[in-house]
Amino acid sequence: MQKTLLFKTLLVVGLTLLIGIPLLMIESTIKQRMFFRDEAVRSIANDSVREQTVIGPVLVQPYTDEYEEQVTTSNDLGKKAETLRRSVRRTMLVFPGELRVNGSIDTERRYRGIHQVLVYSGQHSIAGDFTLPKRDELPRESAHSRITLGQPYIALSIEDVRGIRNIPKINWGGQMIEFEQGTGLAYFKSGLHAPLAALDLSSGAQVKFSFDLGLDGIERQNFVPIAKNNQFALKSNWPHPQFGGRFLPSPKQRRIDASGFSVNWGISSLATNAQAQVNLMESATAAAAGQAAAVPPLELDRFHVAFIEPVNVYSQADRATKYGLLFVALTFAAFFVFEILKQLPIHPIQYLLVGLALVVFFLLLVGLSEHIAFLAAYLLASAACIVLIGFYLSHVLGDWRRGLGFGLGLSLLYGALYGLLNSESNALVMGSLLLFAVLAALMVATRKVDWYQVGKGAAPAPDASPDGAVQAAH
Repeated sequence: MQKTLLFKTLLVVGLTLLIGIPLLMIESTIKQRMFFRDEAVRSIANDSVREQTVIGPVLVQPYTDEYEEQVTTSNDLGKKAETLRRSVRRTMLVFPGELRVNGSIDTERRYRGIHQVLVYSGQHSIAGDFTLPKRDELPRESAHSRITLGQPYIALSIEDVRGIRNIPKINWGGQMIEFEQGTGLAYFKSGLHAPLAALDLSSGAQVKFSFDLGLDGIERQNFVPIAKNNQFALKSNWPHPQFGGRFLPSPKQRRIDASGFSVNWGISSLATNAQAQVNLMESATAAAAGQAAAVPPLELDRFHVAFIEPVNVYSQADRATKYGLLFVALTFAAFFVFEILKQLPIHPIQYLLVGLALVVFFLLLVGLSEHIAFLAAYLLASAACIVLIGFYLSHVLGDWRRGLGFGLGLSLLYGALYGLLNSESNALVMGSLLLFAVLAALMVATRKVDWYQVGKGAAPAPDASPDGAVQAAH
């Protein structure tokens, strides 16, 4: 290959890499805007309420275990056996046998400057039953221990109690009891509790319960399935939910459309370790003298529904910039081939200006999408850049038709990019097909070019072949 051609090739590659610097700066700007948006979420959460996690209800039975222990002490007179009386305070957690949650959640937007955040207001009807433990089932030091029962209560753990809109009352076996502040638990302190009368633990009776809970939160609602059999049914007016966590809703009982969604979860204790996890964290915290911070938190088995915007403008713009260098490389490759086929030199400054125009598209996209819909922002930003580059190239290349041709090519590229952004699961195959199509077009267009003649300044004059291809003259 001739030195002139090699030099021009290296120059084009260098300009492509140089354009990567402003692309990195724009990507950094997008990440900053994403950080500001997250700050807006935290600010609203600090001022109102955070995302919510509901654990429970759980029946808590405190008791005192009194037992005798034989110890041997040694002194100058020899060994002596003594009987010591010891007393240990214990707590038994009883989980529901059946837990049914029917929730209705409405959403609204809150704003911090130009950033908007989704908050929700839920109304949940919670019902189920507890099978009371028998007295001899309570964990004790020995079979001869003397058990003294304390006052039982129902504990309901709620991540942020600021979201509780009313003072709920639990129907406990036909008796209405008002919830009070705090859970009374060692680790899961935030929430509510309802004090109960002394329980009859002689026969293992079953007690039904029910209560209504109004709960506000931000962006995501979590539930921990702690019952033997858990049935959750949620509905909302928000048409763009995102389900996550350890469990997904039942496929046959899920409806999502423009009016909102309605979903159901059915989870048995065989499918989750939530009961063991809650027990472990409670017992470990109690052993650490009630210092919850001293106990490493476990990742509880849970599921959630998140209320998300269908298009996160910053994540979409960030994904778009990942393709920025590819855009520039393809455009520069088209220029380079055009130079070879048409023998029309394009100055490096002209390469650079067109590359910068392509880069500005991504900055326009971010700025506009903060104020208008993402699709409208994309159309405006791409149209502005296509018109600018097409107008510029019609003069650089000496023919408006050539500028129009490049403009149409850029339109196809922008259309392909939008397809990639809106089909994340198919992005790899679509990107691969795009690169293959571009490479195929370049190979077809240059299939008869004599590359040994290109760098000598005596490249054969192009001639239109019957099939539209450019032929090299010999």
